[in-house]
Amino acid sequence: MSSALPASNPDILAHVEQFWEGRKPRSPIYQFLLGDVSFIHASKGLVRARLLLTNNHVNAHGGIHGSVSATIVDWVGGMAVAAWDNRVKTGVSTDIHISYQSTAKDGEWVEIEGKANKVGRSLAFTTATIWKVVDDKPGPVIATGSHTKFLSV
Repeated sequence: MSSALPASNPDILAHVEQFWEGRKPRSPIYQFLLGDVSFIHASKGLVRARLLLTNNHVNAHGGIHGSVSATIVDWVGGMAVAAWDNRVKTGVSTDIHISYQSTAKDGEWVEIEGKANKVGRSLAFTTATIWKVVDDKPGPVIATGSHTKFLSV
């Protein structure tokens, strides 16, 4: 289950939403898979969002595709870095690790959390969690990930 969140900061939330709206049209894969994602929380280095899964998100067995989870971990790591200090350059991926634990299906909601654990001059280290939403709250963990970003680009 999720831990208590710090209060959402309206200025950081506005920055992350604006950053996302500017980035989304320049990334066809993000636009295709995450075009309908909605932010529900932002504070320093922490973002939460929700996404309704569609047929575009699932594999042949009907569960969220592993590549979709990987894309989400990649995306939310950048969003967490943007939330760290309202930056507009979030770097490039150097490493992504994902552990798959459960699933969600077409028509189900997922909640996504990205946390920037450390943001330095050249590297940022983030973690991500994807939950299935149950009774409008984060339920079973679908996947967790860690993501390292090279910032000096």
